[in-house]
Amino acid sequence: MTKYYIKDPRTIILCVAPANQDLTTSDAIQLAREVDIEGERTLGVLTKLDLMDQGTSILPTLKNEIIELKHGYIAVKNRSQAEIRENKRVSEALETERRYFEEHRELRAYPDHVGTENLSKKLSSLLYQQIKTHLPDIRKEIDKNYRDCENELKRLGEPF
Repeated sequence: MTKYYIKDPRTIILCVAPANQDLTTSDAIQLAREVDIEGERTLGVLTKLDLMDQGTSILPTLKNEIIELKHGYIAVKNRSQAEIRENKRVSEALETERRYFEEHRELRAYPDHVGTENLSKKLSSLLYQQIKTHLPDIRKEIDKNYRDCENELKRLGEPF
């Protein structure tokens, strides 16, 4: 079902992958690459940074050096299962995330590539560009479908 939707060239692919696993074996990345070979429509989202093994670095991926995507990658830190069970508010979780990245030894140097707020801004920008690019074609498609329906109704004749 996912493939059905992401193969449409008008679709933005939000490819979520855990940072604590090998990106080259990520099912999400592999599926996105099947339909978006050049990575033109794909934005990578890296999660679970806080679960990465000691001594490993997410920087090569964040810098778009491992699997290149036109729109790159943004790292986020989601609420933990314990925080969800405790009903931690989203606003509190966003503040925790912001502090996490500000205090992170490597990631604080890349403030534009981390955080849910930056992900939201990037997605809004991508959506705006997609709409701007594809709206004329969508309008033509709707007009054609409308005309086809009208012609079919005429062909069926007057209602009883």
